[in-house]
Amino acid sequence: MSSSHWCGVSILERLPVDPQRSQVALKIMNLSSELCNISDWLRLEATVKASLYVVSFSFATFITVVIIAIVTQNSKLRNEVRYILLCHHLLCISSYCGLGVVFQGMRALLVSSPVLMCWVVFGAQLSVGEGILFTLAFMAFNTYLAICWPLKSLSFVDSVKYRILAGTWMIIILKNICLFLIESSHSTQAAIFESEPLCPVVLNGTPARAIGMAFLFLPLSVILISYSLIYQEGKRAGHFNRSNIKARRTVLIHLVQLSLHVIPTLLFIGLGKMCGVFFFALNLVLFGVFAFAQCFNPLIYGLWNRELQSRLYHWVCCRLWCGHVTNSRGPV
Repeated sequence: MSSSHWCGVSILERLPVDPQRSQVALKIMNLSSELCNISDWLRLEATVKASLYVVSFSFATFITVVIIAIVTQNSKLRNEVRYILLCHHLLCISSYCGLGVVFQGMRALLVSSPVLMCWVVFGAQLSVGEGILFTLAFMAFNTYLAICWPLKSLSFVDSVKYRILAGTWMIIILKNICLFLIESSHSTQAAIFESEPLCPVVLNGTPARAIGMAFLFLPLSVILISYSLIYQEGKRAGHFNRSNIKARRTVLIHLVQLSLHVIPTLLFIGLGKMCGVFFFALNLVLFGVFAFAQCFNPLIYGLWNRELQSRLYHWVCCRLWCGHVTNSRGPV
């Protein structure tokens, strides 16, 4: 029994014998112990998050499959860097939501999995989540090069695109492996392979949070600098005038979408895990905003594109026409 509980009991013993007052004090102590039973809050939180992840995964995967089908069936789009990055970004979103379903489902259902398995699933989701932000940074930087350096950047970007993606993934994976090794150094081998009903979330230490913030601000700074340079170039060349409302609206929507990614992530890192109704509700609200941003990422960065919109129209018409012709012929 904790020292705070013994202190509360000793205070109750010193009070005058008043049954009504004693019952009130015991109710307060029971309520505080219920509010601080963080395992119950984590399981309820995991249940809600798993449900939201299922919705996000279903929606994002559907849009991702459609966009990738359109890009892969066209040789021109298939070789453009921006569409390669877009497909890569969409695959990261679908993988992140799918791994979120697995991890939060394990916690909600109290699956007694080894701690090492929980770490692997959580680490994979963390890596893919960082890949989402880094691909956004590459997309913004590629747009800046295409607008400000259209002649010089085309051949350069085309020659290094796969090496940059491979190098980025190697850095992300090695960084997370090193952090997990540092985290596991504080645990025994038996504890790592021990089964836990509620999968623990690791990387809550100060070094992990500091490195996580650095990996958050690095792509964020690239995105903001790229957008500011694009805006300055457009303003200088006269592209951002009243007749070009869509360009300004696109930049604004991308920045709003980026803030929906970054602000909840910063608050998640800053707040950590706390018990209580207020922190539980705040955590779910922040996660709902984050899941909403993940859902609409494929729409904003994919189907907002005019070329993809026109090709989507032709793709849907072709599928409907082919299905109509097949049905009209009937069985042979």
